[in-house]
Amino acid sequence: MSVVVLTNDDGVHAPGLAALERALAELGEVYVLAPEREQSACGHALTLHRPLRPHQLGARRFAVNGTPSDCVNLAVLGFLPAPPVLVVSGINHGANLGDDVTYSGTVSAAMEGTLLGVPSIAVSLVDGGDLDTAARVARMIALRVLVGGLPAKTLLNVNVPARAPRGIRLTRLGHRVYLDKIVEQADPRGRPHYWLGGGAAKWEALDGTDMGAVHEGYVSLTPLHLDLTNHRALLQLNDWSAGLNAQLLSATERAPRRVSRATPKRKPRRG
Repeated sequence: MSVVVLTNDDGVHAPGLAALERALAELGEVYVLAPEREQSACGHALTLHRPLRPHQLGARRFAVNGTPSDCVNLAVLGFLPAPPVLVVSGINHGANLGDDVTYSGTVSAAMEGTLLGVPSIAVSLVDGGDLDTAARVARMIALRVLVGGLPAKTLLNVNVPARAPRGIRLTRLGHRVYLDKIVEQADPRGRPHYWLGGGAAKWEALDGTDMGAVHEGYVSLTPLHLDLTNHRALLQLNDWSAGLNAQLLSATERAPRRVSRATPKRKPRRG
């Protein structure tokens, strides 16, 4: 039976992960490898300087003392009895829209699966939404991926609105900027400390974006590609090469040559 791996960044005991596990139970041998504690906004971090210790909680459920990306690495690279055919990350408690995907542990787990050659999906639910609804959406999309696959180096980022979805839209990433992001406070001794993440968000035009779809009550389905190269910029910057190379070579020629400080060889003494 095919192996399906579930993970998240809210921790192994999160209700969203349990809802996802119930919804996908019939898609194969479903294994849960998730962080033992919350790892929200950890991004694509990997643990390299201490050992990872999976702690078994059930027949196919493991808590890992690491990040979501660590969990996917373990699952894909040999911890399980067979390589997975699908990685699903979520259901995240809160949306992962626009630029926020760069911080998200939920999305990063799907990125890691994609990098390792496994079709991967990240699923998030707007605050106040229904987990069972989001789980049903995740199951529909997972089935489609299992049947049809995904383009190379591409993952799916799914966001489910808080109210009953009006449908599903294919979208692009939106863009938003948080204002007043740093909140300064003082501890009881008067020393300042800071909280990140405060303030309202400023949104760009919403047409065609994941944020616009969710705002209008639709599930957003955004294909994310792992090639971050701006190919249009490569063409626009093409004429930089000649000038930069000329400067580099000119600077190299003008640079003073280092005097060799090698110890001269002593002539052998004649006896």
